[in-house]
Amino acid sequence: MTWLLGYVDPLDSSFVAAVLAIAFNPLYWNVVARWEHRTRKLSRAFGSPHLACYALGGSILLLNLLRSHCFTRAMLRQPSVEGLDQPAAYSLGLALLGVGSVFVLSSFFALGFTGTFLGDYFGILKEARVTTFPFNILDNPMYWGSTANYLGWAIMHASPTGLLLTAVVALTYVVAVLYEEPFTTEIYRQKASRPRRRS
Repeated sequence: MTWLLGYVDPLDSSFVAAVLAIAFNPLYWNVVARWEHRTRKLSRAFGSPHLACYALGGSILLLNLLRSHCFTRAMLRQPSVEGLDQPAAYSLGLALLGVGSVFVLSSFFALGFTGTFLGDYFGILKEARVTTFPFNILDNPMYWGSTANYLGWAIMHASPTGLLLTAVVALTYVVAVLYEEPFTTEIYRQKASRPRRRS
């Protein structure tokens, strides 16, 4: 990690913007989703929990586009490493990008839109935990797939800045998981403890 800092200017405005974008996204969706779970104000404003969840999901997608733009801009404004600028490294980066995309897309298809974008905080609960691919391979595959995408993108650009920002992405997701999982588990515990309605 120390050698990376020799190639990275952490005070560069594009680097600071990328770090802020990376850190802000999970903070935003967790704060908004917990506020919705507590107050149901978004659901009331949009007229239904599904519409409110779609609105939150749309805003998260836009923020993710901004994060990727900031990440790429920070990479391109700082030097690359000649040792990484090799066909083998480029192929490795491309492979990571491919694997990451498979995890992200397959997670989305397994969970659906509301499952992906915190529908459980809106009261849109799944009947059971999703255990199909890629959730039978690893926990939180969308987060780690996204991390693999950024790592692959950084390697393809031979960018120490990209590698350092990928570490920030991974750390942010670790914190997000530690914050989200107990809350989500409690939501489903409460669901399981409610008496079932007779048909």
